[in-house]
Order: sequence, then structure tokens, then C-alpha cells
Amino acid sequence: MSTSEERYEDLLGVVRGLGSVVVGFSGGADSTLLLKVAFDQLGDRTLAVTAVSPSYPERDLREATQLAAEIGVPHVLVDSHEFEQPGYIANAPNRCFFCKKELFDLLHGAARERGFATVAYGAITDDLGDFRPGMDAARLAGARAPLLEAGISKDDVRRISRKLGLRTWDRPASACLSSRIPHGTAIDPSDLKRVERAEDWLLDRGFRQVRVRAHGEIARIECAPEELPRLVEPVLREQITAELKSLGFRFVTIDLEGYRTGSLNPVPSRAS
Repeated sequence: MSTSEERYEDLLGVVRGLGSVVVGFSGGADSTLLLKVAFDQLGDRTLAVTAVSPSYPERDLREATQLAAEIGVPHVLVDSHEFEQPGYIANAPNRCFFCKKELFDLLHGAARERGFATVAYGAITDDLGDFRPGMDAARLAGARAPLLEAGISKDDVRRISRKLGLRTWDRPASACLSSRIPHGTAIDPSDLKRVERAEDWLLDRGFRQVRVRAHGEIARIECAPEELPRLVEPVLREQITAELKSLGFRFVTIDLEGYRTGSLNPVPSRAS
């Protein structure tokens, strides 16, 4: 089995082989590592593109903008129009396919406009074990996943990012705001804004890993297990309840299982 250092060397080779690349850049740990490596290896033959829409938290947009500036790579913001697609609004389990299809169309457009050879995104080996319809869109679009091709895992991302001096090395996972809405409930930008404001309020008070899942009038808060005790501290609990009710939620609940990625994803059926 290869080591993290060997997989990093493999990543460098994969990236150099791209020639020139437009990186879909969210500002998360994975895409930041990919962008840093691409810029180090390819220089001005690298472009970061961030798709902006109501599903992308403004906090993440600010972070992505700052990170691209710190790396020194050219960074372009483009408006994404997945909300014009009925398949996205309907919020079926394959919702991410429509979002990622839009993203890769935008990335390919940027690549054609600038004469770049390749479009890439930050998938890693950990993504193979989850329900990821967006990866189907990536394959159909011919997008490259250099981290995945090099066998890079989330542990590798954190280890390599720390060695490269990237402050995202321990950044908690992020995801689009639409992931807070249960499948089958139509996506409404006003609901996403309510969720975003609720999560911002909690993040501003020091919670590192938090999701506010919106089930109609119910806000279901997920946070890292070690942060659960803070949620029930009497004074803060009352403040959280008041804040989320002021945003339009009628009931505020805490998920005792804590944060877990894809908690609203379809549950695989089991043989009886």
C-alpha cells in the first residue's frame, strides 16, 4: 500500500499532465488543495472558478475569494442557474446531478473561452463510499478528479494541506445549502436563506461543525458530538431557540446523533 507522501507525488504527476486546468473551486479543504497544487505545478495555466447561486453560502464565498488571493491564482465568479432546472427544484435524491451538470457546463465554458485544456474538481476517495450523483455528472462532462486519480483520501488532504501551509487543513466539511432540505421537498431560495442565517448565527458563536436541517416548521440542529453539550447550556439554549424562531421556525430540535454527512441521503434498502 502506498504512503501519503507517495500519493502526493502521484498527484503532482497527474496535475502536471493536465497541461492547463480550470478548477471548480468551492473553498473547501479538497478543492483548495487541488487548486494549490495546480497553481504550484502549472502557474498561470491554472484558473479557479467558483459558481455562485442561492445554494452557496455567502460565508463560503468570502472564504473562497480570500483563499484564491492567498494562493495567488486568478479567480472568476460565475452565476450558476440550477434553480432554473425543474429537476433541481424538485429535490429528488439525484438533485446534485443537475447542480453539478450546470457547474461543469460553466467550467467548460470558462476553459473554452481561455483556451484551457482540462476541467477538474476536488473529488477524493472518501466520496466513493457515499451517494454522489454529482460524480455521474462529472463523468458525463469528462471532468478530471486528480485527487481521486492519485488515491488521495480525506486524511491525506489534511496531512498534505498542513504540510503545504494551507489553513484549510482542518476545515470542517461544507456542502450546499440545499442539502439541508429533505428530498421530495421543493427547493425554495427563501428557505435556504433562513437556514444560512441560522447556521451563521451558530458559527458566529463558535460552533465549528453545524447543520440546520429544515423540516418545514422544524429546525433540526446537527453539530459535532463534542459540541452537543453546549447546545443544551440553559442560557445558550434559550438564545438559540429565540433566534431560530425569529427566522420563522416553529420548533427547534437537536439531533442527538450529531453531525454526519449525507444524513438526508436515501437509505439503502436492506434484504429481509
